[in-house]
Parts: sequence; C-alpha cells; structure tokens
Amino acid sequence: MSNVTIYTKDGCPYCAAAKKFYTDEGVEFDEINVHKVEGAKEKLLELTDGQSMVPVIVDNGEVKVGFGGG
Repeated sequence: MSNVTIYTKDGCPYCAAAKKFYTDEGVEFDEINVHKVEGAKEKLLELTDGQSMVPVIVDNGEVKVGFGGG
C-alpha cells in the first residue's frame, strides 16, 4: 500500500491533474473513486470535516483538500 491516497471522481480535471502530478514525480498512489467504492464518500467526508469535494489527497497522514497543480 502506498503512503499517498487520492480520493477522486470521474470527470474531475483537478483529480486528473493531481494524479498526473504524482505520476510525473514517480510517486505511487492509491486511487479511490468516491462514486465507485463503497464507503469512500463517507470516509472522504470524515477526512474533510464534511467538505464534499475532490480531490482529497492523503499524503503520509496529511490531508489536503483540492489540488492546484505542482
């Protein structure tokens, strides 16, 4: 399991940018699609204190909401 997890949804350009950034940096990550993985949306809301937005990046335990690019 990777130290980076990215919560995403289909069609999200910020999610795509975050995944590209980590891929380009050579960082492996686990992707969790909040619409396809049971319980993922609830976990996302827990991580973000109720904010329903993606991407949410958990990097070595640090939670980052949103992605603005490298």
